[in-house]
Amino acid sequence: MKILKYLLIIILILVAVFFIRGLLTPSIYYESEVMVKKSLEESWAVMSDQSRAGEWISGYVKSELISGDGNTVGSVSNVHIDNNGTESIIKETITNIKPNEVIAMDFTMDFMDMGYEMRLEEKDEGTLIRSKSTTSGNGLFAKSMISFMKSAMKAQEDENLGNLKKVIESNTKNYFPDPKPSLEIIQ
Repeated sequence: MKILKYLLIIILILVAVFFIRGLLTPSIYYESEVMVKKSLEESWAVMSDQSRAGEWISGYVKSELISGDGNTVGSVSNVHIDNNGTESIIKETITNIKPNEVIAMDFTMDFMDMGYEMRLEEKDEGTLIRSKSTTSGNGLFAKSMISFMKSAMKAQEDENLGNLKKVIESNTKNYFPDPKPSLEIIQ
């Protein structure tokens, strides 16, 4: 009986620590970056090409525009993600966009909310792509879970940006076709 009592006390302490951590860490913040050996313009074009999102975003299935004009501030989309056979829908709202510079979005789902920003910067070697994420759980249990998930979420973002680097550097699609030459009449 004494062992059961001590076991119950240990379980209660662990549960208390779990929830206290959620109260003390209501959100997590992490950054990731990757250097791409392509131009800023091509890097932006590939990154913002919706038809290629599944090549670099883990679990990406599709995106459906709900409101707005798409790729404009205030546009809202439902992003479908496959998470080990279970499809989740995440509401994405674009909060800032400046082509070849920055895109920022808010993601909303039942379990958590995320503020996300991706910046592209031209460097001598190519393009530096840097992301910043702030994630908070919705409710005490979710906040507590999120407080223990920072390294896993950062690892996922590192993987996504690594995949984006590969997609950009192996890109063969011409996003900037030459204008058709004008026909001049030679006299």
